Amino acid sequence: MAFNRVIMIGNLVADPELKTTPSGVSVIRFSIAVNRRFTRSGEQAQTDFFNVVAWRQTAEFVSRFFTKGKPILVSGQLQNSNWTDNNGVKHYSVEIVADEVSFVERKSEGGAPMQSMSQNNVPTYGTPTADSGFEDLSADDELPF
Repeated sequence: MAFNRVIMIGNLVADPELKTTPSGVSVIRFSIAVNRRFTRSGEQAQTDFFNVVAWRQTAEFVSRFFTKGKPILVSGQLQNSNWTDNNGVKHYSVEIVADEVSFVERKSEGGAPMQSMSQNNVPTYGTPTADSGFEDLSADDELPF
């Protein structure tokens, strides 16, 4: 049995550009910047950059609603790619193949529902609630273990 699932929230590094394959399938590639959760005192926060690819309606959703700097939630799987270029140099990359993307912030303060797009072409809606069932801990020293 195998399990490959990634969920990240980050900011788009550049405006994503929608493309179409020769067979007419929409595809979009973009990068997100994700700040690391922990930094040592006195050190500047570190950021990791991740490449993402989305297909079909998910790609079109990203193209319509997301621009450089906007926060985005990406859910999908990690995929490795290996290839050798024309000069004989071997390349290796890892990217997130997104099957769901979502807004991270509300469109308005008036309580507009948040929307996401999943690979199965069905927009999903949900409004976060204050009572999520999880206790909010402000520091690591409050953890029970």
